[in-house]
Amino acid sequence: MTTAREIWVVVAGMAAANFLLRFAPMSLVSRTRLPEPVQRWLSYVPVSVMASLVATEILRPGGTWLITMRNPYLLAAAPTALVFVKTRSFLGATLAGMVSFLAFRALLG
Repeated sequence: MTTAREIWVVVAGMAAANFLLRFAPMSLVSRTRLPEPVQRWLSYVPVSVMASLVATEILRPGGTWLITMRNPYLLAAAPTALVFVKTRSFLGATLAGMVSFLAFRALLG
């Protein structure tokens, strides 16, 4: 049986390893000037990660594929994207998404 002390040792070890594996490359790269193509390429990473997370939640709510017109997440994504494209307002898009999701969920029951 695993003791509480062993669990904390493992957690601390994993935290230290995670810190070292992330901090070392950042500390080295922050001291150098990256070429412009690399900087441009790296600028797309956050957007790509966010898009993959959002797409997964929209297309697989609850962990199962649901690509039908009975998916309120999928239906709410359209007005959310439209509001963002038209207004460039993250807050407006968020509110539009919440309202449209609640409306579609109520309609689809």
